[in-house]
Amino acid sequence: MEKAVKPRKKWLLALLPVLCGVAVALAFSLYGAFYDRKVPNFSGTYEFYVRPGMEPSDVVDTLLKSGVVLNRKSLSRTLEPLRSMKVGHYTVDAKSSSKYVSRMLANGWQTPVNLTLSGTIRTPQILARKIGNQMLVDSAAVAEFALSEDSLARYGITPALLFTIVIPDTYQVLWTSSVSEIFDRFKKEADAYWTDQRVELARKQGLTPVGVATLASIVDGETQYGPEQPTVAGVYLNRLRIGMLLQADPTVAYCYGYTLNRILTRHLEIDSPYNTYKYAGLPPGPISCPPKSCLDAVLYAQNHNYLYFCADPSFNGSHRFAATYTEHLNNARAFQRALDARTKR
Repeated sequence: MEKAVKPRKKWLLALLPVLCGVAVALAFSLYGAFYDRKVPNFSGTYEFYVRPGMEPSDVVDTLLKSGVVLNRKSLSRTLEPLRSMKVGHYTVDAKSSSKYVSRMLANGWQTPVNLTLSGTIRTPQILARKIGNQMLVDSAAVAEFALSEDSLARYGITPALLFTIVIPDTYQVLWTSSVSEIFDRFKKEADAYWTDQRVELARKQGLTPVGVATLASIVDGETQYGPEQPTVAGVYLNRLRIGMLLQADPTVAYCYGYTLNRILTRHLEIDSPYNTYKYAGLPPGPISCPPKSCLDAVLYAQNHNYLYFCADPSFNGSHRFAATYTEHLNNARAFQRALDARTKR
């Protein structure tokens, strides 16, 4: 019996290093799995995009370049085996583990982006470019939607009334939102803007919400100087109330697709329902995308007796206002003299 025990001991002694190696490997594996799942692996917040065609290794490289990754091996070990990722905009922070990031990408747990509409938006094409530059959707698809009778019918409008449902602002949306989802958001926010109080203010001005947006777009075309926008709105409301032609130059510019450097007398003869030198009342719809400041300028228009205005001779972007045509002519001559003097310099 004693001779039989010795070979067994030798076998056990020979196996011991292997068992120890397996135990150590298992311990490291368990620790790695624990670390990947539970331990935060980022030093701060970082936003990134998963674009169409990207591989997990591309995302790993992107995150490594950010400088916020604490354990490179954990990140690679967890992300690179991913079979699929959802395209989108994502955020990691100091609480995120590597495993959380892998689950986030696999399930598409996106962080919304800020879609900002600002500046002058005169055409659907300009609107489309602003959206396309910030979102995943193609600007051509946005323009096609914005000009489609069928697409806009879901909102009860035609392309002529597109800018009644688009209010320049910053919208939080998913980067991968479809064109219709983006416009659904615009319509939702436009509906929220038109509270019962604002509808009543519009009614007191003799306007509907569509009328307010249309007049606001004219005000926006006349002046970028915020303090006088309610005064300009008051001028046009006074003209509407007495049945006077609006005679708004921005509507003529719209008729020519905003291609004119200067509006001349001959341009005022164009036959278009948007030409307020020929047709009374408001044009069929907004001639641009009016910002909230101009919408509010119409709703809270200044109460005065002005019927005319022209650019101030100081060229500071403001205007001089007049109640009579004679006074207006004097203001116009003063501006022309200043313009002539400026041209001769």
